[in-house]
Amino acid sequence: MTAPRLWQGRTLALVGVVLVSLSLRTPVAALSPILDRVAADIPLDAFALGLIGAAPPLAFAASGLVAPALARRMGLEQALVASLIAMVLGHLARAVAPEVVSLALGTVLALVGVGLGNVLLPPVVRRWFPDRVGFVTSLYATLLSISTAVPALVAVPVADAVGWRASLGTWTLVALIAAVPWVTVLVQRREPVQPTLDTGAVDLAPAPGRLGLRMLRSPTAWAIGVAFGSSSLGAYAAFAWLPQLLVDRAGVDDAAAGALLAVFSIMGFPGGLLVPVLVARFPRSTAPLVLLGGVLFAIGYLGLLVAPETAPVVWVVSAGLGPLLFPLALVLINLRSASQRTTVALSGFVQTVGYLLGAVGPFVVGILHDATGDWTAALVFLLAALVLVPFSAIVLARGRLVDAEVRPAGVGGAA
Repeated sequence: MTAPRLWQGRTLALVGVVLVSLSLRTPVAALSPILDRVAADIPLDAFALGLIGAAPPLAFAASGLVAPALARRMGLEQALVASLIAMVLGHLARAVAPEVVSLALGTVLALVGVGLGNVLLPPVVRRWFPDRVGFVTSLYATLLSISTAVPALVAVPVADAVGWRASLGTWTLVALIAAVPWVTVLVQRREPVQPTLDTGAVDLAPAPGRLGLRMLRSPTAWAIGVAFGSSSLGAYAAFAWLPQLLVDRAGVDDAAAGALLAVFSIMGFPGGLLVPVLVARFPRSTAPLVLLGGVLFAIGYLGLLVAPETAPVVWVVSAGLGPLLFPLALVLINLRSASQRTTVALSGFVQTVGYLLGAVGPFVVGILHDATGDWTAALVFLLAALVLVPFSAIVLARGRLVDAEVRPAGVGGAA
């Protein structure tokens, strides 16, 4: 199949996936670097700062419950546009917020839009690119890393040049531009090209017995959720506490600690680029990759626990490679579901479980540090949280589809 034929009728959708990916982390990454400038105009107490810090994983988890129903009612593309509209409104509300309540509400609205997009993007990829799930998942997982890094890099310079309100409002344009391809698709009413095997009905009507609730009895769904959640817990804990931990235990200065946090973030690129393609082409690599992610996290935590000053860069690099579990879980959402309806429900379930675990990470690490005055208990907790990763690998090694696990007895067809 030639390249023009391969992407025929799907180029606009591919551009849409790329642009949505570049929008999905801007509400998270654009605010925290300039909180001191915001606080100069809007007083932010400890409670407000804690709420803003905890909001991303909680909003993402809540969105995982809402997104499947929204997709059934509106359709995938329409729901994705709705998520972008929520981001636009949230960005605008934050940029013009006169006081802390408006700032918090705008932040929550933007994050709910992100959460919806998180859940909807995997089934959108399945719908439009059933023959290129690994490649397109790899593409957008990598772009998510860029969407995290770029706002953090430019937020402060823009705020210094034109003010923090303009810095926050700038990202409205990104979300608006991301909506254009999908609005165009809806106007044209173009159906996705499916050049390979039939991958299941696109029908999003609810299955008998509430498919979302039946995910609770799927071992595969739980295994993917554990992989996703292990990555989220480690990543959110690192973003919240790694710099302070490195200053206290490894003896580095603040600048070096910030640089090492950047190193941790950059280590997500190799996993985003390679893991989805590997799993799509070599399904038997799934369990070894799950174990590898857990081992890399463990090496990083153990190093920081027993020899923090010996090789802090090595420990941070190792822990930073652990989140390869994130793109792995994203591609498995498509590969372990046989119908579009199951993909949507599975995406919502996995991301709800995963982001709830992600919210636990920084919270528990902070409590343990405050209670003990040291990082030993916190690092032991992070190691203990990896205990479920081998069980996830064992379940995923079976290669079962979620549809077969959640289908009610006597019901045929796609679950």
